[in-house]
Amino acid sequence: MSKIVHIANLWSLNGHPSPKREWPLERKIKAVAAAGFDGITTALTAEHRRLAEKHGLEHLIGFISSSNPADCPALLRAQKEAGAVQINVQLDDHDTPPAVATKHWIAMVRAAEKIGGLVPSLEVHRDCCTETPEKTYEIAERYERATGGMIKINFDFSHLSVVKHLGPSNYIERLLDHPALVQNSDQSHCRPFNGHHCQVPVTYRGKLTDEVRSYLVFVEALFTMWKSAPQNQDRTLFVCPEMGPYHEGGAGYNITGLPPAWNDAAVLRGELAKVWAKVRPKAAR
Repeated sequence: MSKIVHIANLWSLNGHPSPKREWPLERKIKAVAAAGFDGITTALTAEHRRLAEKHGLEHLIGFISSSNPADCPALLRAQKEAGAVQINVQLDDHDTPPAVATKHWIAMVRAAEKIGGLVPSLEVHRDCCTETPEKTYEIAERYERATGGMIKINFDFSHLSVVKHLGPSNYIERLLDHPALVQNSDQSHCRPFNGHHCQVPVTYRGKLTDEVRSYLVFVEALFTMWKSAPQNQDRTLFVCPEMGPYHEGGAGYNITGLPPAWNDAAVLRGELAKVWAKVRPKAAR
């Protein structure tokens, strides 16, 4: 059967519980394990690997941000040495043409193949080559024409929802319009969104928000689509409840007055697990 693995982004714990009293790394990783997560994601180091093993976190997802193909082999090796198999990649810049980004991604994939034992996924993200659906899907098409294979994409649909100014009534129709690419994914960043905000609060006064309830309807369709691919019946989807922290000066995903990112990430993990447990694959027509 298909399996979900819950991955905490250590970024959610930046400045937690407050910037002046931020927890040390081991306390963060211990909290991740206590909250029921199966692993962590960050730009991994040997210390992350040591502490994850100490606290029983099996899965380490690496992270790379790069616009220089020449850096890829060293970046990939560093993540593998720190325990990664799956690697999330934010590639290039907002003004990188899709043709150039495709060449860079092929270089990344080839470098990973040469090293061995690595699976990089291209993240959908603002200020990267994948900042819009049009760019993302052009890169996917160019990659398939050049290699004969399907690209691995880590979908964070929150970015595309904001770009396209969507609402709950058309999340599914507008965002899940490339099912083959969704079903080919190994990773999914599940940040709750609406068409106005890339990140909405999960809780308010101890209860789920209206915004996250609408988002979870979309997640149900997303998980159903992924599970419905015949090739996914014995695969694992690495899901990250992606909640960004507050940044000084108001520059972060979280904003003044909202619940702490880590608290909401832990609640969201549980809600994603409930959705996963209830969805069933749809029979192929």
